[in-house]
Amino acid sequence: MLHSSAWPVATHQVDVGAIEETARRHGSSPTDRLAFARWVASTAPLLSAGTAGGSFATLAAVALADVATARTVEPHLDALAVLEQAGVRAPEGSTWGVYAAEAPGVRLTATPTAAGVELRGTKPWCSLASTLSHALVTAHVGDDRQLFAVDLRQDGVTVHDDAWVARGMPEVPSGPVDFAGVHATPVGAPGWYLARPGFAWGGIGVAACWWGGAIGLARVLRDLAVARPGSELLQAALGATVLDLADAEDALAHAATRIDESADGPAPDWSLLAQTTRSRVRRAVDAVRERVVRTVGPAPLTSDPAVAARVADLELYVLQDHGERDLARIGRIVVERGGVAW
Repeated sequence: MLHSSAWPVATHQVDVGAIEETARRHGSSPTDRLAFARWVASTAPLLSAGTAGGSFATLAAVALADVATARTVEPHLDALAVLEQAGVRAPEGSTWGVYAAEAPGVRLTATPTAAGVELRGTKPWCSLASTLSHALVTAHVGDDRQLFAVDLRQDGVTVHDDAWVARGMPEVPSGPVDFAGVHATPVGAPGWYLARPGFAWGGIGVAACWWGGAIGLARVLRDLAVARPGSELLQAALGATVLDLADAEDALAHAATRIDESADGPAPDWSLLAQTTRSRVRRAVDAVRERVVRTVGPAPLTSDPAVAARVADLELYVLQDHGERDLARIGRIVVERGGVAW
């Protein structure tokens, strides 16, 4: 799966083949996927300066097996990495999500009380909140936002799985959650979660999942091209797909190397690196998905549940990137801070 020479050397210490194979063998229920997430956390490196290559390769291998499983594993690993950076120990056997999104018309506020901190309000886009034991949640504290660890099994937590009607990732409901006086534990000071380099690194990890999911679609195209060796149409589509996936891999490998090298050297503009990497990967993944669907025709989408699920799951997953708005963000960063060689 790994071909780019830009990957840091430590990346190859991860047995991506074994991770992919293990991911294929587990069940498809949320409980099964979370059990696999705990296994990955016990065997693969958490994201840090020095382990980025292995972390990204692990996520890609999981997505190559199953996109929805990667969508379950990635936030669990991200939460554990954040807790480790903050010096907080996760409870034994716990499963985690990370809820940092904002949306118009809803707001989650943290309020100090005699007993600690209480969360009140609504948080959007809370994946698997009805199944997870815990989550890291951002809430408003005055004019800033702060991260909190929350036990989701408390009274006062109301999960709205019924709001999730997506055809992509139907087993990973991501509806809103209401918090009514729910106890929470601060993780870092106000602003720490969003300002730390790991926030940008985690966004690149999501892009690694997109890339792995697209490789799974590329294999469908490759198998069809092998079965029809006389089709130049299939060969041309496969050739273009090879180039797109190589470009995405190079972007991820370069980012991993920059992260790992930062442990002993100067740090780049992390927000610019993260967004350019995510946008490059998303552009390649969109091209691969659209090309494969167009080339193979409707048969796999209507007769092969795995292919149909991968297309729908991947199409929804890449929308975590905001397209033109995130391209504009790259432009603003370059205008304000520079950061490109030319």
